Amino acid sequence: MTEASGGLTPDGRTPGGQLPGGLAPLADVAPPVPTVKGSVGILGGTFDPIHNGHLAIAEEARESLGLERVLLIPAASPPHKPGRPVTNAAHRLAMVRLAVEDNPSFAVSGLEIERGGASYTVDTLTALAATGIPEPWFILSAEALAGFESWRSPHRILELCRLAVVPRGGYEPLDRAWIAERFPGREDRVRFLPGPLLPISGSVVRRRAAVGRSVRYLVPDAVARYIAHHQLYTDPARRTQTT
Repeated sequence: MTEASGGLTPDGRTPGGQLPGGLAPLADVAPPVPTVKGSVGILGGTFDPIHNGHLAIAEEARESLGLERVLLIPAASPPHKPGRPVTNAAHRLAMVRLAVEDNPSFAVSGLEIERGGASYTVDTLTALAATGIPEPWFILSAEALAGFESWRSPHRILELCRLAVVPRGGYEPLDRAWIAERFPGREDRVRFLPGPLLPISGSVVRRRAAVGRSVRYLVPDAVARYIAHHQLYTDPARRTQTT
């Protein structure tokens, strides 16, 4: 169907630019930034499993910052989730590789899994700097930024990388004033991106898979097949306790 209905414009707005139900006006979408040669973005996480929200965030950062490459790095043992069951690292790494195989701008690193132990961002950035990746953009959510002060060596992290912050539903948006108050003089090390804001989480995917519900359209098809084939969230033996 190509025609708008109910008095809406073709893009779903009311004639006054509002979304149905009195929601705020849609923000204009900026064109992609020209690619900066050699620029790298880092997206870390438990990825249990990787889902379309992760991929949309990585793509948003790539276009908004002009990144030549986005490197996804699954954590070995996430320090912010002690005692919580996490799927075996080999499975999580395999799913990330399947998820990005059709995007030449995305790459995967097993650095944290190979290193083992708790996966601290400052250690990973230090290791990447030694391999010739200086000052990458580290992509994180507003939720993660709110707890950034509690990370290991946050000031050192801001020396090693710049932060690209994406919004997270249900969490207060932060801004440069928040950075200035807590990390004065470091405002230029942080960029706040406008989106995307997708209501997908790993816990939702796991719960659906555990009871036999479809996870199609929440994760890439190849990841959905991998989850089903290995019974990742229906077999407790596939998950281990983090330390």
